[in-house]
Amino acid sequence: MKLVKPSLAKGTRDFSSLEVHKRNYIFNVLKDVFRKYGYTEIQTPSFENLQTLTGKYGEEGDRLIFKILKSGDYLRKADSVLLEAKESGKLTHQISDKALRYDLTIPFARYVVMNRGTITMPFKRFQIQPVWRADRPQRGRYREFYQCDVDVVGTDSLIMEAEFVLIYVEALKRLGLKDFNVKLNNRKILAGIAETIDESDRLVDMTVAIDKLDKIGFVGVSKELLDRGFIQEKIDQIQSFLEFKGDYQDKLSFLEEKFTSSAIGSKGVEEVRSVFDYLNTMLQENKDDLKYVDFDVTLARGLDYYTGCIFEVKTNEVKMGSIGGGGRYDNLTGVFGWKDVTGVGVSFGADRIYDVLEELNLFPEDKSIGAVVLLSNFDQESERMSLKVAQKLRGRGVSVEVYPKHDKMKKQLNYANSKQIPFVVFTSEQDIKENNKFLVRNMITGEQDYLTIEEFLHRQ
Repeated sequence: MKLVKPSLAKGTRDFSSLEVHKRNYIFNVLKDVFRKYGYTEIQTPSFENLQTLTGKYGEEGDRLIFKILKSGDYLRKADSVLLEAKESGKLTHQISDKALRYDLTIPFARYVVMNRGTITMPFKRFQIQPVWRADRPQRGRYREFYQCDVDVVGTDSLIMEAEFVLIYVEALKRLGLKDFNVKLNNRKILAGIAETIDESDRLVDMTVAIDKLDKIGFVGVSKELLDRGFIQEKIDQIQSFLEFKGDYQDKLSFLEEKFTSSAIGSKGVEEVRSVFDYLNTMLQENKDDLKYVDFDVTLARGLDYYTGCIFEVKTNEVKMGSIGGGGRYDNLTGVFGWKDVTGVGVSFGADRIYDVLEELNLFPEDKSIGAVVLLSNFDQESERMSLKVAQKLRGRGVSVEVYPKHDKMKKQLNYANSKQIPFVVFTSEQDIKENNKFLVRNMITGEQDYLTIEEFLHRQ
């Protein structure tokens, strides 16, 4: 067998025990917050039928979906003319019928439709699973990464949007972040801008360009809009909407005046104002939390399925892209045959949050991520007694390792130190028979003492 140099696929990572421990810390904080707001957990498969995913994320999103080749001779039924012409885009559905999921929202919509007879509406769920995108890997951007989604379908109440803002604020504060922004906008407002400048037919082109504002600035956005067929006069009008300054009330009043002839734009303003009204009511005792919330007209969220409020979260403590986002998607389940079911949800970018917490040293310090006790093993008698004590300790909920072979004390102590095991127990048949005790060494302080199981449990 040919030797293969071990390597990782670009955009993927291995995780050590410590890294898994830290990631689980993030997941557990998020799950705890989600459950507080009445959400329950589901899971969906890692891959879906290709037709389930394509056409839902826009042109750019579709290109980033990892397609899975059909089993067997996948080229046998492929169009020979397209093969000769190397028309890979047109060949995709001939040679592939499945794909790794791009996000958790579309699979969730599919799940809702397939289980419509058994779920209670409104249906509130959270989901923490990996997703895959064929993107160019870079800092904070991976091809395989976890999403932490929380969604509700079956209600158009804007209380849900306000709750998602609160979920973001509470979760990020509990993770130790102090300076972040939960940005809020509404796709109806963007539609209102397009309608006001007589470019409703180019709404998608406009939002795709605006969505890149943070990365390329308005000069870059302007160039892209020109490339997409907008004349300079229209671009100047778009700029006047995006560059208006003030607090959320000032911005909403400005838009209200501009949208006198746009019903959809006015509806968007009304919805955003309602969300802030709910937030003011819900935060009566925590008004300071409103400082994390920002109404941002430049927020576009390029995904085609958003129809109402949209969200994006960024931290100002570390140079990083968005660490969360989402929005309302009134028409999503309709593509699977269940029309008129509205939904809204947000996602936490767990991998980016991990990088932020690591850089800011915000992970809690844990004494041990594995065993708390190592039981010694010097000879047959020691081994037999250690195995007995190990099971007694495990029965009391203590995480225990027994050193697997007879060895010198120094080697066993070095093993405990290298694994950061805080206690080493030396067992002796005589000590246990006479006093029901064993010798315990605290590896942090170096202190030793004879203790019963109860005394040891009390000292941990």
